[in-house]
Amino acid sequence: MARLFDAYIMVDWSAATKPALGANSIWIGILAKDARLKLQFKAVNIDTRLKAREFLEDMVAKLTRRGDRILLGFDFSLGYPAGTAKALGLDVASQPAWAAMHAHLSKKLKDKPDNSNARYAIAAGMNYAISKGPYPFWGAPARDVVSTLSSTKPDYAGQPLPEFRIVETYLRDKKLGQPKSVWQLAYTGSVGSQSLTGIPHVHALRAAWPNARIWPFETGTGEMTADDLEGIEVVMAEIYPAQVKVKAEKGETLDEAQVREIARHYSQLDEKGLLGGAFSTGKSLDAGKIEQIQAEEGWILGV
Repeated sequence: MARLFDAYIMVDWSAATKPALGANSIWIGILAKDARLKLQFKAVNIDTRLKAREFLEDMVAKLTRRGDRILLGFDFSLGYPAGTAKALGLDVASQPAWAAMHAHLSKKLKDKPDNSNARYAIAAGMNYAISKGPYPFWGAPARDVVSTLSSTKPDYAGQPLPEFRIVETYLRDKKLGQPKSVWQLAYTGSVGSQSLTGIPHVHALRAAWPNARIWPFETGTGEMTADDLEGIEVVMAEIYPAQVKVKAEKGETLDEAQVREIARHYSQLDEKGLLGGAFSTGKSLDAGKIEQIQAEEGWILGV
């Protein structure tokens, strides 16, 4: 059975406020064919988000010019809990909720060349639009605490927006992981700032690549086939590197090892003809939840 993809690029993102290399910085793993058509892996460590986006643009252009189809994974949420875009007052009549949110964040959050941005002020502003108080975003450092953004978690009980997306609840209920909430911006294990800073770059890449699609928003929630990928050069998806066991080799950071192993994981599934099934978000969920997943929340590839 032919592979769905020719190359696998996995991105371990970082919300660092200054240029950084090494552990807890941006690592991009590329598993692609060499001159002998053998898949070879290399990892690249990049110190700012703007440089990382430029690198991805250049790498994808190089691969697509030779006819490769690419799976591009990002280790942060590509969506927010259902109802977020509407709660923010965004236009969800003329565009899907996920697209409205991507465009909103792209307009609001601008990384500077030194990796700085106004993420906490932006989160505080979104909290004001949603609740007039410190909900749903939280986790501000002391210097960024204001009346609409707290350092501590708010009470989500009885609130219109839940703490977790459907996929995170699914992972927790099935004891497959303990993913953090996209609302948490800082402190141990937080991923919220990665999404706030990452989605604007995904939005820019999607705008630059007319033959790209973001899964599952633009591709559907069922098993993916070769026919579904006709005319598509890049599929962008959310990944969860904790899905695979990782042991860092000598001289490697954990981040580098994670992008290596998750790239190999998807490649091996593809080789066995199983990767198409990993794109299904069915998981015995009811139709209403599947609709929310595709319209706004997104899903994690392979969960």
